[in-house]
Amino acid sequence: MSVPGPSSPDGALPRPPYCLEAGEPTPAFFKIFRQNQVVLLDTLEQEISKFKECHSMLDINALFAEAKHYHAKLVNIRKEMLMLHEKTSKLKKRALKLQQKRQKEELEREQQREKEFEREKQLTARPAKRT
Repeated sequence: MSVPGPSSPDGALPRPPYCLEAGEPTPAFFKIFRQNQVVLLDTLEQEISKFKECHSMLDINALFAEAKHYHAKLVNIRKEMLMLHEKTSKLKKRALKLQQKRQKEELEREQQREKEFEREKQLTARPAKRT
């Protein structure tokens, strides 16, 4: 397996253009290193934003699940309210009928008392008129 590129006459690997003789980095090395750091930081920020987006999607899913749960509760409460409204309407009608029946019975008793009073009045002895 051979390494592509120009080789040195003594068979050693060529030295990168950004290194000095003793292997110390040159200013070009630092520039390339800095550019690579910037690229890595940008990539890392993008990954962090993707992670936050996924995390926020989980939060949104949880909120939708919670909203669905509370919607179901509201639907049940509405059903109960309708049922209670029907029951109260029936009870009001029944109470009104009972009140009307009681008033009718009271009126009949009062009329019966008046009839009895008139009857007793007619049955009581009256002095005869002298003519």
